Amino acid sequence: MIECGRLLKNVSYEILRGGTERQISSIVYDSNAVEKDCMFICIAGANFDAHNVAAEVVEKGAAVLVVSREVEIPDKADVTVILVEDTRYARAFISAAYFGNPGDQLKVIGITGTKGKTTTTYLVKSILEHAGHKVGLIGTIEIIIGDEHIPAEHTTPESYDIQKYFRQMLDAGCDMVVMEVSSQGLMQHRSQGFLFELGIFTNIEPDHIGPNEHKDFDDYLHCKSLLFQQCKKGIVNCDDAHYRDIIKNCTCEVETYGFSREADLYADDTRLLQGKGYLGVSFQVRGMLDFPVEIHTPGRFSVYNALTAIAICRHFGVPVDLMQDALLTAKVKGRIELIKVSDDFTLMIDYAHNAMSLESLLTTLKEYHPKRLVCLFGCGGKRSKERRYKMGEVSGRLADLTVITSDNPRTEKPENIIADIKSGIEKTDGKYVEIIDRREAIAFVIRYGRPGDVIVLAGKGHEDYQEIDGKKYPMDERDIIQDVLAMRQQPPADGEMLAAGLD
Repeated sequence: MIECGRLLKNVSYEILRGGTERQISSIVYDSNAVEKDCMFICIAGANFDAHNVAAEVVEKGAAVLVVSREVEIPDKADVTVILVEDTRYARAFISAAYFGNPGDQLKVIGITGTKGKTTTTYLVKSILEHAGHKVGLIGTIEIIIGDEHIPAEHTTPESYDIQKYFRQMLDAGCDMVVMEVSSQGLMQHRSQGFLFELGIFTNIEPDHIGPNEHKDFDDYLHCKSLLFQQCKKGIVNCDDAHYRDIIKNCTCEVETYGFSREADLYADDTRLLQGKGYLGVSFQVRGMLDFPVEIHTPGRFSVYNALTAIAICRHFGVPVDLMQDALLTAKVKGRIELIKVSDDFTLMIDYAHNAMSLESLLTTLKEYHPKRLVCLFGCGGKRSKERRYKMGEVSGRLADLTVITSDNPRTEKPENIIADIKSGIEKTDGKYVEIIDRREAIAFVIRYGRPGDVIVLAGKGHEDYQEIDGKKYPMDERDIIQDVLAMRQQPPADGEMLAAGLD
């Protein structure tokens, strides 16, 4: 049990009823999880406002209510009611106090931006661990606490969960945390309650704009910029057209990185690398540091990711040779993940699941002048048809061959999703084949890979399942690839498919 007043130490509030000496057992904000003597925080969501069930929550045993407006509860109820301006904001500080303010005892690195967050968090974790730190991670794919890997539900969890993870990381011996900070997370104050050691901005492009997200690009940009009012030092990509808007209202010191020679840390002398079964890039770090880097992931965005990681890790005194070694060997599941299947051609798995990310990836790969660029992808069911048309058009325009297959059809028929994708491809001169079963499609592209080909399995990335009719079935593309190589499965190669461009 903990006294209510201790949890409100860093919160501005007014007591509407009762007193803050009440002892509470837990923090709850889900009306279905109320327990005796808990503090219940009323959150107004997009579809449900917990203020409307305040009386029910008190009846279930809540000892304290935290509200942002007056609520109706029985006069005889023995409950303390605390009024705050914003219950989401208050929840962050209450949660931090409940777990003993673990964020104040960890060096927390927060990375925001439209692209590059996930890859950069793993690169930073790898480099810092090479240097002897024990690093927790919170991001799109998972939460990592020591040897424990917890699948993520959101890029940035709710503030209560962040503080819970921080406490577990601290107890597990972590001294640092690297985390992705989404615009939604910033907008909903999930990352309040502590101060980031470093805040990083990678880039921004229109995204997450629509119902229950951001009303327009300006709102999206504003929410991203909030990170720089919550950190000790900011590190920003000065090549981005909007970087000055991002730091306009910052309250921290700022340094820059990028390709621009005006950046504090910049990449110079970039060169593409090709080897047996891999693509990479090398560059020279200039500015505040000066040393060469080689990475075995392709393209300009890989340089940005590596440079971001270097800009971060230099603040913790990581030796140059450790940075070089870590960047050469680091891999991020499902993010330009190169899978060695042959010395003759290159195969990779990537999460690209919209037209913008697919175009960026395929454009980068074309710079390596592959014999053929083969793109295998599908689209999710119960999602925008416009995405299907645009992804089809992008692949038809940029790939030499598109293999249309199934992704997560959910409750839609895969054939209907494929028909939508085809309508986009058919606006181009691109060749394509259809193979509904994704396992067969993967076997197909591996069996018919030619010397010099670059083959992309797009859309699934880190996902290790396929969702069909509301049920998730295990399906990891890495396992499928190994099965193809080990069992020599025969692909579904009829004459029409070969005529479409594989023979």
